[in-house]
Amino acid sequence: MRALTWQGKREVRVEDVPDPRIEKPDDVIVQVTSTGICGSDLHLYEVLGPFLDPGDILGHEAMGIVAETGPEVTAVSVGDRVVVPFNVSCGTCWMCSRGLHSQCETTQVRSMGTGASLFGFTKLYGQVPGGQAEFVRVPFGNTLPVVVPGGPPDDRFVYLSDVLPTAWQAVEYAAVPPGGSVTVLGLGPIGDMAARIARHRGAELVIGVDLVDARLERARARGVTCLDVREHGGKLPDAVRELTDGRGTDAVIDAVGLEAHGSPVAKAAQWATGLLPDAVARPLMEKAGVDRLGALLAGIDICRRGGTLSVSGVYGGAADPLPLLTMFDKQLQIRMGQANVLRWVPDLLPLLTDEDPLGVDGFATHHLPLNEAPQAYATFRAKEDGMVKTLLRP
Repeated sequence: MRALTWQGKREVRVEDVPDPRIEKPDDVIVQVTSTGICGSDLHLYEVLGPFLDPGDILGHEAMGIVAETGPEVTAVSVGDRVVVPFNVSCGTCWMCSRGLHSQCETTQVRSMGTGASLFGFTKLYGQVPGGQAEFVRVPFGNTLPVVVPGGPPDDRFVYLSDVLPTAWQAVEYAAVPPGGSVTVLGLGPIGDMAARIARHRGAELVIGVDLVDARLERARARGVTCLDVREHGGKLPDAVRELTDGRGTDAVIDAVGLEAHGSPVAKAAQWATGLLPDAVARPLMEKAGVDRLGALLAGIDICRRGGTLSVSGVYGGAADPLPLLTMFDKQLQIRMGQANVLRWVPDLLPLLTDEDPLGVDGFATHHLPLNEAPQAYATFRAKEDGMVKTLLRP
């Protein structure tokens, strides 16, 4: 089959690789019909090379048609249309039974001290072959795949794999009060969808922050009050307070993560670490890594006293200096973590109707064949061509 493989920093390639096969009796093989490029994929493209091997298959936002099932699979059949959650979760362990699928005890990567395995990610999360490919092996065929109806295009359902549950959890964790306010930092796919969900769930004021014209225009068209980082710079918190009677918003969602702008020292450290041999870079990143904290620090400043900071952007640093005095003094509540995909599917499925309240049908800015994935990665990284969300068609 053809699949997108990691080859090195800023180098991905579509190659012929062996077809996946049934390895356990409850596996299924899914023929991928759509697969997204995620902002987290750029972390692999840019920063996390020391935890990857050339040839690793990327991608964790896939859906398709069940092509083969193991002998113990009864919940899905060949021909079923399914979405593949990005958490490789069993659905039955102690953590999964409590809705913490990102902490699945069956697939935790204990050798790395991390949570559940993820499709198409690094050794930190199991190095499981991903879904930017013609086929993908999906474990736990009776509990993991989400069966969706035929008929509507893939765009209606594919975001159940990651974008929708990640954004929904970000808003849930933000605990925006009825009629309240929230600032969303970063209007990439997750931030854009989180802003839509916050408005859908009753937030009166949703402020979106970014520095890319296409992203700001897109959010503004859906009723988000947008602030351009290039215009406000270090006075962004003051601009938010001006809109909120001097307090700041009830909640802040950080949808940016470790690659925030405006952190030159940490950026230089990330680049320098990426140039080291893997054997040297891995322990350095695990024990002394420092993230670019521009977005997180802005969120702490913007959030009103007694408010909530919800972090959905991915961070990887082990030695990040946080302003704990300020966080304590402001009495902030902070929630974060990988999305627990299956926890939120029952909330989201009823919204994926022809009425399309979240705008999923038109959410993708680009639809491309799999063989154009390397250029799509480069375009997405450079924030060019109005690219916010790309779906690949294997």
